[in-house]
Order: sequence, then structure tokens, then C-alpha cells
Amino acid sequence: MKAVLKDIVLAESDHTEVVEKNQYFPREDVKVEYLKKSDKQYTCPWKGEATYYHIDTGDEHMDNGAWSYEDPKEKAKNIAGHVCFEKKLVME
Repeated sequence: MKAVLKDIVLAESDHTEVVEKNQYFPREDVKVEYLKKSDKQYTCPWKGEATYYHIDTGDEHMDNGAWSYEDPKEKAKNIAGHVCFEKKLVME
């Protein structure tokens, strides 16, 4: 799987976790230099508190285009250390 914004590959991995039809990429497979922490806040009842990121490649920008659960609740422990991108950015 990969996450791409225009022609820039943001993440690529054969080891994603799928939760609610979203692909969560292991952080080591994400080009974190394109992510800038956002002020957006959201708490999922079963996953926990989300951290949102703006995506900025220099040429392209997407507000809150990625998120992670830094300390997920027990039922979502499989996505700890993973980053998810907007579905429209993800492809096989």
C-alpha cells in the first residue's frame, strides 16, 4: 500500500493495519518530514485521542490529511506507532 499526494509518496508499506477501512502505515514507513502537527482534536470512543497532521510537501498542502493514535485504547493497540492518511491518498 502507499499514500501519495500528487506525485509525492508519503508512505509505502506491505505491513499496514486496517481499521474501519482505513490503512494505518507503520511510522517507520512514513516520510514524517511531510507531516506537521495540527491543532485539530478528536477522541474516538474506542480508539482514543487522535493526533492530526497537516501534509506539506513544499508544493502541495492538505490540512489534517493524516492522523495517528499515539496512545490508543486497548482495543486499538494494533495501530500504536502507525499513521493513517485520507482514503483518497491511499492506493495499492
